[in-house]
Amino acid sequence: MRWQQLVFDVGALDPERLEALLLEHGAASVTLTDAGEAPVLEPAPGETPLWAETRMTGLFDESADLGSVRTAIEAALPPDTLGSVRVETLEDRDWEREWLRDFRPMRFGERLWVCPRGMAPGTSDAVVVELDPGLAFGTGTHPTTALCLEWLDGLDLAGKTVLDYGCGSGILAIAALRLGASRAVGYDIDPQALAASRENAANNSVLADLALTIRQSDLGEPADVVVANILAGPLAKLANEILDLTITGGKLALSGILTDQVNEVTAAYAAGIRFDEPAYREQDGQSWARLTGIRL
Repeated sequence: MRWQQLVFDVGALDPERLEALLLEHGAASVTLTDAGEAPVLEPAPGETPLWAETRMTGLFDESADLGSVRTAIEAALPPDTLGSVRVETLEDRDWEREWLRDFRPMRFGERLWVCPRGMAPGTSDAVVVELDPGLAFGTGTHPTTALCLEWLDGLDLAGKTVLDYGCGSGILAIAALRLGASRAVGYDIDPQALAASRENAANNSVLADLALTIRQSDLGEPADVVVANILAGPLAKLANEILDLTITGGKLALSGILTDQVNEVTAAYAAGIRFDEPAYREQDGQSWARLTGIRL
């Protein structure tokens, strides 16, 4: 079966209203994407940011009359508020297979590998994290995640407790457990992230040692190792909270930081962290940094 897409440039429209109209008129799913070049990686707590140029795509089966759907949506909105609209046709594919074509086993540091389920890294001494393609929004392909995975691989985690602050797919918490941590906690403000973390942890046989929560008040005692891969703004704003979640002498990694934001984040933690030299990684014309150090 073929699929059809109705693609809108959201502009000044209320995205929730447009999404509701698409679903009301039979969309199987609705997706928000960036129509420009301004990535949103992780919102601050309580925020749901959108891109300055947001694109919304409604997915319909091949029998849908998208001309009528478009007319109905335009009639339900204030005049002249709808931006560019176009119709696209998609051939049906095995989308999991399509995704797997681009996701191969990847090594981080000396021991750690991240692999799609059922695909081995080809080395007998590997520490493997398997991810389900349907839940892999956080596979290690982004420099901020890769930098954190490499850092975890270089630590002696035996018997340690680890906090993954902003856990996403759970990849960092799961990697820490696979590398020998005795217990990990994943915290995220997105319930879907916790669902993904839970399933990925189960697939890696570490769910019994992973606690997941959407409430910061449930995080409990400070951890031996804390990794926070979010964004510079939230990292700076939440510095006191994140420091309080790290034991004295514990190790902390901060990522999701652009190179020109290093000083801002360093200043926010300067009273509580003895920092190492930053690590940097470039991708797609952007330079990212990871800050690590010891809790004072």
